[in-house]
Amino acid sequence: MSISLDGIHVENVELSNEEITRYSRHLIMPEVTLVGQKKLKAASVLCVGTGGLGSPVALYLAAAGVGRIGVVDYDVVEANNLQRQIIHGTSTIGALKVESARERMLDLNPHIEVTVHNKLFTSKNAIELAAPYDIIIDGTDNFPTRYLVNDVCVLQGKPNVYGSIFRFEGQASIFWAQHGPCYRCLFPEPPPPGLVPSCAEGGVLGILPGTIGTIQATEAIKLIIGIGEPLIGKLLLYDALEMSVDEVRLKKNPDCVICGADPTVKELIDYEQFCGMPLHDHDDDAGAAGEGWDITVADLKSRFDAGEKFRLVDVREDYEWDIVHLPEAELIPMGELPARLSELDSTEEYVLMCRTGVRSAQMLALLTNAGITRVKNLKGGIRAWATEIDPDLPIY
Repeated sequence: MSISLDGIHVENVELSNEEITRYSRHLIMPEVTLVGQKKLKAASVLCVGTGGLGSPVALYLAAAGVGRIGVVDYDVVEANNLQRQIIHGTSTIGALKVESARERMLDLNPHIEVTVHNKLFTSKNAIELAAPYDIIIDGTDNFPTRYLVNDVCVLQGKPNVYGSIFRFEGQASIFWAQHGPCYRCLFPEPPPPGLVPSCAEGGVLGILPGTIGTIQATEAIKLIIGIGEPLIGKLLLYDALEMSVDEVRLKKNPDCVICGADPTVKELIDYEQFCGMPLHDHDDDAGAAGEGWDITVADLKSRFDAGEKFRLVDVREDYEWDIVHLPEAELIPMGELPARLSELDSTEEYVLMCRTGVRSAQMLALLTNAGITRVKNLKGGIRAWATEIDPDLPIY
């Protein structure tokens, strides 16, 4: 059963001759027609994030002729984005992502309006940012922002077009409390911090966000035109490795804290505190074990130079070790470390390291609980070493 958006009026919307030519493949479809294309032009969509998911979403919404598209992002384009964030290019490395996205979108379709919001999407600004748009599309990669996007949409009665990706797997749905469950109905509580690795730690197949992001764009277009059966009350599960697609039926939780019969969440909260993790991946404490447990790369180099005795244990995977490693390190992947604690002497001193310091901080807790207390975590991991100490090393 198709569900359409309220508040999209086409009485005063006209298409120019250039637009009719541009959208001709839409106009000749009986499910779209001139009226449907006018709905697209009259609609507004906010894309939260212009990264892996946000890239195909923004490009296809622009190409489809969605009249006003807002893009929210605080980051700049980096070289390691380009494997999957196809809205950006080599020429825009170092540029603001929102500006890079706007330039590409307007090059693709100059008949639309693109509004950039160069800022972090937070509890302080989310209500104001989302208010002028008909649909909110979640292109984020962290749990605090996912809960924030959900709660904004519930409080404002808007559809939340959701997508998530990790390694070879992706998910997509529409959470719209007026017509079905919200994100909190499916996930009442966030996972414990560190349990679910980010794409930065676990990786992602470059084409996967293209697949899931395109599904998100498709669902948004269907909602705007009012055609087809939307992914409301359904969670689409995609496995690129097996090339399989499954669907899980979702039910509204009558006891949901924000969309249930007696909600307790009636305004936006502190989502970083709720999830126990930052809204973004550029926090100064990212990759840190905490006060007294960390060692900087500069301090580590000083200890090497002074000839101090300690064991440097790299807890990354062997295929990461093959990319780059320090000659002084020994490899014990974190998945093997619990079974290999007997190889560690509690009288010796250890420094644990990984790619960014996140996984090694988790393993530090394992060692200290096992009675190995003379241990430090290399803050920032091998990325910090390559950035601050040895720029000849590759950064991945």
